[in-house]
Amino acid sequence: MPNIYLCVLWHMHQPFYKDLISGEYKLPWTRLHALKDYRGMVRVLEDFPRIHQTFNVVPSMMVQVQEYAEGRASDPFLKSALKDTESLTEEEQGFILRYFFQADPVRMIGRYPRYAELFDTWRAADRNVVRARRMFGVQAFRDLQVLSQLAWFDEDSLAGDPEVRELALKGRGYSAGDQALLGRRQSEFLATVLPAYKEFAERGQIELSTTPFYHPILPLVCDSEIARVSRPDVPLPTRFRYPQDACLQLERARRYMLEKFGHEPAGLWPSEGSVSDEALGIAADTGFRWAATDNGVLARTLGVLAGAAETYRPYVWRSGGRELRLLFRDQFLSDLVGFVYSKVEAGQAAGDLLNRIRDNCRLILESGRDALVPIILDGENAWEYYEQNGRPFLRELYRRISEDSGIQALTVSEALERMEPEPLGHIFPASWIGANFDIWIGDSEDNQAWEYLLAARRTYDRVTQSPEGAALSRENKELALEELLIAEGSDWFWWYGPQHDSANRPEFDRLFRDHISNVYRALGLAPPEELARPILRVPVRDFHVAPSGPIQPAIDGEVTSFFEWLGAGVYRVDIRSGAMHGRAPLARELHYGHDASNLYLRLDFEPLALTALAGAEVRISLLAGPDAAIPVRLVIGEGGTVACEPAAVAAAFGKVLEARLPYAALGIEPGRAVQFQVSLWLEGLPMDSLPAEGRLKCRTATPADWYG
Repeated sequence: MPNIYLCVLWHMHQPFYKDLISGEYKLPWTRLHALKDYRGMVRVLEDFPRIHQTFNVVPSMMVQVQEYAEGRASDPFLKSALKDTESLTEEEQGFILRYFFQADPVRMIGRYPRYAELFDTWRAADRNVVRARRMFGVQAFRDLQVLSQLAWFDEDSLAGDPEVRELALKGRGYSAGDQALLGRRQSEFLATVLPAYKEFAERGQIELSTTPFYHPILPLVCDSEIARVSRPDVPLPTRFRYPQDACLQLERARRYMLEKFGHEPAGLWPSEGSVSDEALGIAADTGFRWAATDNGVLARTLGVLAGAAETYRPYVWRSGGRELRLLFRDQFLSDLVGFVYSKVEAGQAAGDLLNRIRDNCRLILESGRDALVPIILDGENAWEYYEQNGRPFLRELYRRISEDSGIQALTVSEALERMEPEPLGHIFPASWIGANFDIWIGDSEDNQAWEYLLAARRTYDRVTQSPEGAALSRENKELALEELLIAEGSDWFWWYGPQHDSANRPEFDRLFRDHISNVYRALGLAPPEELARPILRVPVRDFHVAPSGPIQPAIDGEVTSFFEWLGAGVYRVDIRSGAMHGRAPLARELHYGHDASNLYLRLDFEPLALTALAGAEVRISLLAGPDAAIPVRLVIGEGGTVACEPAAVAAAFGKVLEARLPYAALGIEPGRAVQFQVSLWLEGLPMDSLPAEGRLKCRTATPADWYG
């Protein structure tokens, strides 16, 4: 009987946050994700021996984990968390207030009532440090110091470490001793990360693949002009062409994996799934036997839409006497795990994923062919949006797979041994995002960063090959090269340009410029003056305008006049994403307003989404006081019909979706404040939420409220 081979690859990655000259780690995310994700994602497999998976380990991430475990790493966030609360300076208190709420408000902060209480106080102070300091006493600061760290401990630690569990149960009123205990436990816990990977790899339950050492976009390092293949009109910086650096990044990764885990990896997840013929050739020459990327790249390579029949099979790339097995991830299924299933119950999510896999594979199996289903995604950032760090979902998923004789969860190498590959003589040069390289090159900020990198790279070549370079110590030359390799990493360019947002964007910008500056310092030169100025120029801010007057639009699914929604509030969906690149939203804008008797809503959709909305459900959750939320459902039918619950609600769908919600029919008293959130569901799964967090606010009104 034909089989379904499910290959899940978890990509474990963080940027290199260490300044090699100062020795300080500028940001804490490697440490925090090591507490929450890296070991726990492997350890959860202990109870499911039939589940085999591939873990992609980025060497520059694991180097940082090891330094923390050995007490050789420190960052200002950890120092602030462990410092005696009574001796905090005003500057340190401000640092704690600005940065110690950087966690998901619902799943992480909300899990600890005291943490949520402190977060509410911070918001009540309008996130103003001076105002908040007057509202935070010594005990509040200490509780925040402890809870901001405790929230990142994974489920295994909370269940298996009595002292950490006791801290979680204590909840508030922490002592200086509690701070110190949490600091010790962090180091002890981080020391168990690498051994967990080694143990499960040795028993054969996981395969370890890797990525170029500092996570560069290999095709761009080989030749930045390759970006023109997918985007002929893209503005590019001066050509960067250093394939020898790409080779070094790969060789260094293989040596690291051999040293730490006892064998060189067979598999490669190229940073961001970025591939080109030149990059694949270097990977094959370096010793890799397989690599993976995205089915968007496969579609551009084959020149056809890559459905299940094309995606669910292995390929072999051959060129110039070299070959490399390839598999192409199912982006849709991967994105469901990364962005959608966190919003639904664990059993429902696991069942939906497996049902989709079976449905996708049905015709393949009926043809007598095995199906290889590749699901590949970030193994860390998604879980903070799941209940209990995603463990209920993973356990339910693994249990169901273990009990299903038709699905075998295999490592990539295991699956490749069982299926004959289809030949490919060429690969389309692109990354997994949009089947191009737009995230990392082409925007003015990106291009300026590439110019700085190129100038430093050329300076390194000139100095080290010149007579004066002979006077430089070997250590300084090695330091300069190391900083160059770090600066080639994809993460700095991820945060440049308009696509992604983070409260730490200025820190990432400064880190990149510091790494470039360190190249010059290591070579005995003064860094160029422009490296002291930020590259960031694109302002990042939400777009939200509150209602300014009453409205009474016609509910016909059309914007019949500019004036009918004049005075409405507007919430525009922010298309930027954070550490994980999200799928494009279906809904683009929400307009809302009211008169004395009704709340009016209008959803504007992305044009390409309009034809895919038959069967979609719009859920509106209304709050008008302390009582339970009032649910409203709008189901879009064929031909643009809309079924409404309750029936007193009126709605129409055409170019937009418009709805009128009568206050009286919904039991909302005149003059009451109303809060609401709108979500869009497809096939029983939540796709968009407006706003993404919290609710929009308005109130019932009469003309006198506006004009009196």
